[in-house]
Parts: sequence; structure tokens; C-alpha cells
Amino acid sequence: MAFGVVAVGLLGLFGKPLLALFAYTSQSQLNSHILLVPFVSAYLLYIRRHTLPKNVTSSPAWAVIPAAIGGFALFLAWNPSFFASPLSQNDYLALTTLAFVSFLVAAGFLFLGKKWMAAATFPVAFLIFMVPMPDVMADTLETASKLASADAAYFFFILSGTPILRDGTTFQLPGIAIQVAQECSGIRSSWVLIITSLLAANLFLETTWRRIVLVFFVIPLGILRNGFRIMVIGVLCVRIGPEMINSIIHRRGGPVFFCLSLIPLFLLLWWLRRGEVKAFGLRSNALPEKESASTPGTPAEESLAEANLKKV
Repeated sequence: MAFGVVAVGLLGLFGKPLLALFAYTSQSQLNSHILLVPFVSAYLLYIRRHTLPKNVTSSPAWAVIPAAIGGFALFLAWNPSFFASPLSQNDYLALTTLAFVSFLVAAGFLFLGKKWMAAATFPVAFLIFMVPMPDVMADTLETASKLASADAAYFFFILSGTPILRDGTTFQLPGIAIQVAQECSGIRSSWVLIITSLLAANLFLETTWRRIVLVFFVIPLGILRNGFRIMVIGVLCVRIGPEMINSIIHRRGGPVFFCLSLIPLFLLLWWLRRGEVKAFGLRSNALPEKESASTPGTPAEESLAEANLKKV
């Protein structure tokens, strides 16, 4: 298949930056999920292989935009002087990976056609999560998450009855003062939570509004989870001792609180899925009744009905 040859060619052309990407993300907390993205996309294509069109066409007009995006991303990656400040390794890998994904999508439109690409929209679009989050985007989201998490933590401190004085992102507690730093923003786990919700919504939900509800639910969920984590650490410092600020709960407790945040997410997914099954079930049950009421009988049935009327 022509697309397979082009895909292998792109892997060869972008082999060096892709290897650098996987080496970089294996040591990056924010972008460690990138290693799994190609395998998830491949799995999604595999389970939907029977729904993909068998006859492929060519849609060159649809390939223009992704090819242009890929070309522009390569131009920026190869011309770092275009930026006011030196290009970081993260941003360089973001641009080269964006170029690779864009050229791959362009090849899909060119050799598989728009109908095939439309049937594979989500698995192909999911590849965008291979692109590392640019530094500007990460800094902006970390700052916003830090401030929102501080608000949530203050709310939980008040609920817990812990004596507290707040000055911005700094909390004065009995015996210790803690500050919500940039590293405590929880942006990594929130980003993974968003990706998880997108994947779950696509796999288990059919209606658009239910998918939107599930994905947008993750935003307050991530903020509340991080605020609750800050409150727990603060209360432990008050009740046990200030040394708890250096405990494993603070340093390595992120995955535990992430798993806890999956509970309300999957409960909401179950509720939305249950409502969807009920709605489709009622619709499918009502359809045969309507058809039986409107469908005329066979000639034999009509003759029998007329005979019965005459007898009456």
C-alpha cells in the first residue's frame, strides 16, 4: 500500500527527532504519556478496522492544510532565530513532532482519501498528543492551575476546621507555612486525566453532549483533586509534624490522588452510559410498536378481518 510506504519513509526522515522525543519524554514528568500515544492510536484503528472503507481514494485538496502546517512547523524548527529567545529542546521537539504528525495526516488524505480519514477521525486526531506541550502553554496552565488549586485548598482547609491564614498562594498553618509552588500545580495529572476522559468518552459514549459533559467535568475535578492533596499534606504537617512536608505523600503521592480522582470520573461515565443505554433502549423498543401500528396487513389478514366484520 502506498500509504504504508510513505509512512515508513516519514519514520525514516524523522527518525532522529522521534528517537530524541522518546528519550526526552522518558525523563519528563509532563510528557511521559507520549510513549503510549502511538500504541493507543494503533489499537483504536485495530478495533475499528471493520468500519474503515475498503476502497481507498485520493483527496489531495484535503491534504493541503496539514501539509502546510507540517511545512511551517519544520520552518520554525530549522530557523530558531525566528523566535525572540533561544528555542528550548522541548519546543524544538514539539515543532518537529507536529510536522511529522501533520505530514502523516496529509499522506492519509492523499493515499487513503477523506472518507477513510473521516472514519478514522479520532484515532488519527489522538496522535496530536504525541506533540509535547509547548513551554508557553505549560507555564500558562501551571500558573492557572496553581492559583485555582490554592483556592480549592483554602476551601478544604476551612471545611476541615484547620486554623489558617492565607496570603495569595501561601498558607500559614499552626507550626508551619506552606506555599503552593509551580511544581504543585498538578498540571501533569490533570493533562493525563483530560486525555483519559477523551478516550473514555469516545470508546463508551455515543451522544455528543454526554461526551462533552465527561471531558469538561475533568477540569474542576483536577482542581479539586489537587486542592484536596494540598489540604491533606497541610493537615498532616499540623497533626503529626512539619517533617511531613518531606514525606512520601508529598514527594510521591501524586499517583495515589490521581487514582482517587478516577473514581468520580468513572462514576460519571457509568451514569452517562447508563442513561444512554436507557435512551437507546426505549427508542428501539418504541420503534417496532410504531412500525406494527402503521404497517398494513397481508391480503389474507385483510380478508379475514373483512369476514369477521361481516359475521358481526
